[in-house]
Amino acid sequence: MADAGIGDPRRVELMEKLAQLTLEHRDLDDLLHRLANDRSLDQVQIQRLKRRKLLLKDQIVWLSREMDPDVPA
Repeated sequence: MADAGIGDPRRVELMEKLAQLTLEHRDLDDLLHRLANDRSLDQVQIQRLKRRKLLLKDQIVWLSREMDPDVPA
């Protein structure tokens, strides 16, 4: 992205998506912490939530690099 400013529509779109993914990641993290001690829960479902959380983290990192490609991650 060549010198995209704050008002650039593509950058605004990326920032909105990043905020959405970050919120979902935080919500999943909170949920997993609450569920951590409940042994009666379906462990397969918990693993799916953990995988989703990791996928969100990867997407967050990718979007961050897309917005600021010259900043080392």
